[in-house]
Amino acid sequence: MTTDQLSTTFAALADPTRRAILARLAQDGEVTVNELAEPFPFSVQAISKHLKVLERAGLITRGRTAQLRPSRLQGAPLGQAADWLEQYRAIWEGRLDRLAVHLRDIQRKADSDD
Repeated sequence: MTTDQLSTTFAALADPTRRAILARLAQDGEVTVNELAEPFPFSVQAISKHLKVLERAGLITRGRTAQLRPSRLQGAPLGQAADWLEQYRAIWEGRLDRLAVHLRDIQRKADSDD
């Protein structure tokens, strides 16, 4: 069974270490595995496993420069996830707006009853 891109993206984003790696790549551009591993209490091998998940999800690409394999952020899957989430944001904003109106109505009624 194949997994769709959106599911793969969200599965990769489910882990806080992978989200931190993506944040670092967004900030610093190309970064090597050793550099990515520095702030974490994990081995370089553990970070490499996280990078493989991110690479399979299409969230990063890994180059090859001599002995180094710098990683770089790929924005397309994140953009697709953001687009998917956007439709639900609009729904929730509408619901929250209606709730705010309802709460104001209740408060006005309580104020007028006093």
